[in-house]
Amino acid sequence: MYVQELEPVAGSLGLSALVAALPLVIVLVLLGGVRMKAHLAGLTGLLAAVLVACLAYGMPLGQTLSSGVQGAAFGLFPILWIVVNALWVYRMTVRTRHFDILRRSFGRLSDDPRIQALVIAFCFGALLEALAGFGAPVAISAVMLVALGFDPVRAAVVALVANTAPVAFGAMGTPVVTLAQVTGLPLDSVASVVGRQTPLLALVVPLVLVWLVDGRRGLRETWIPALVCGTAFAVAQFVASNYVSAQLADIGAALAGAAALVAVPHARVPATEAVRTSVLTGVRSEELDEEDPRGEVVRAYAPYALIVAVFSVAQIPAVKDWLAGATQTFDWPFLDVAGPDGEPVSGNVFTWPVVSTGGTLVLLAGVGTAALIGVHARVAVKEWLATVYELRFAVLTVTSVLALAYVMNLSGQAATIGHFVAAAGAGLAFLSPVLGWFGVAVSGSDTSANALFGALQVTAARESGLSADLLAAANSSGGVLGKMISPQNLTIACAAVGLAGREGDLLRKVLPWSLGLLLVMCLIVVGQSTAVLGWMLP
Repeated sequence: MYVQELEPVAGSLGLSALVAALPLVIVLVLLGGVRMKAHLAGLTGLLAAVLVACLAYGMPLGQTLSSGVQGAAFGLFPILWIVVNALWVYRMTVRTRHFDILRRSFGRLSDDPRIQALVIAFCFGALLEALAGFGAPVAISAVMLVALGFDPVRAAVVALVANTAPVAFGAMGTPVVTLAQVTGLPLDSVASVVGRQTPLLALVVPLVLVWLVDGRRGLRETWIPALVCGTAFAVAQFVASNYVSAQLADIGAALAGAAALVAVPHARVPATEAVRTSVLTGVRSEELDEEDPRGEVVRAYAPYALIVAVFSVAQIPAVKDWLAGATQTFDWPFLDVAGPDGEPVSGNVFTWPVVSTGGTLVLLAGVGTAALIGVHARVAVKEWLATVYELRFAVLTVTSVLALAYVMNLSGQAATIGHFVAAAGAGLAFLSPVLGWFGVAVSGSDTSANALFGALQVTAARESGLSADLLAAANSSGGVLGKMISPQNLTIACAAVGLAGREGDLLRKVLPWSLGLLLVMCLIVVGQSTAVLGWMLP
């Protein structure tokens, strides 16, 4: 049995924390400073974590490698299993042109560009985040706005800022699923706290978007539909994450926000020519004028309705119990680790939710989607394989980052850093979202930031007497605000709208919003750690 040590370097917690932090520092410097590809930075950091575990912490090489393999296995299933199948559904709708039909349908909901920005960037962007994540919402939303006549820079900024509130529950809940796994906290408890933080962002972001589109006039004339949309989104996200399913949180929120927006009379008031000419300064796509048969429009919406239906059925208690029955739990080979207290850690056991995981449910919905929109079985398989190929570097990135996280967690490196950080005391509640924000800013992924810092946050929370659920959730909630300034997302936005090389211009426009909203989130978490907002927690 390998027993974790908190102070393996010269019996000093400070020196041990400094050494333990080396893998994280290397990854962050390579990503943010050297601008190395994420998968190469992840692999380099993994190598550093293995060396620190073996040389500084004395963890046997076999157990070190085994812990890394377990992390990579979790990265493949269920994390990438969800992402691949979700992106596969989207690719099939693009192939059959049903995605184009959906885009035209959105364009006809209102001729007011401020409302169009809310429908496409906020609501549909959230739906894309729920299903795919990993940059897809920014790219697709920005392209759709440009097609409507938005200036490319404005379209990119709106798409980046809109991609905040849904991120923590993106890709069928992948970030919070990862957070629960690396921290050992129950998924329901982590998701419920995140669901009491990010909805507060959803109340603000639509108002920010109409300001970005049309300044004070936009806010003055469309604040009612923006507030109604944000409120519906926030309520649905809160209800779904706390009482239904973390995987359905963004889907339900996106649909509720869009429905509320369409229902508000103010959203259907035609925009004045002055508004249209001042906002729509780009070139409008003539393709938007094509008429689509009603049946095809219904089929364009069908894949998303089918996913909601499949996940809803999976939440029925009898069905949920039946699906859970297929879950396999077994001792992970070549791994026998005890914490500093001598008790075996949960990482010795690996849980494999074969059927009940979100990826398998999305796969079932994808099979139904192929039948509904007329994709031949051979073509559907070809698209699935093409999706895996498209995500090949994401596969390397996610598996290496999860392997790094598992090595750090099981060797005791994360515990050492957590005990050291706990010295911040009450200030830890304020700094917790900042750590998540920084992690996402350099990695471009809330999932990666949760994997890297989740266990650290929990250890620090327990040592300082704060709620472990609160700080773990704060890591994810703060992280969503780093998404808009991450080099990865900035590059995706620029490439999508033809602004290659203009990442710096976009960064200057979105950075103030990122920092301002981060401050709001820090204050929320501080409030929730005290009696002021403590009543908000479950």
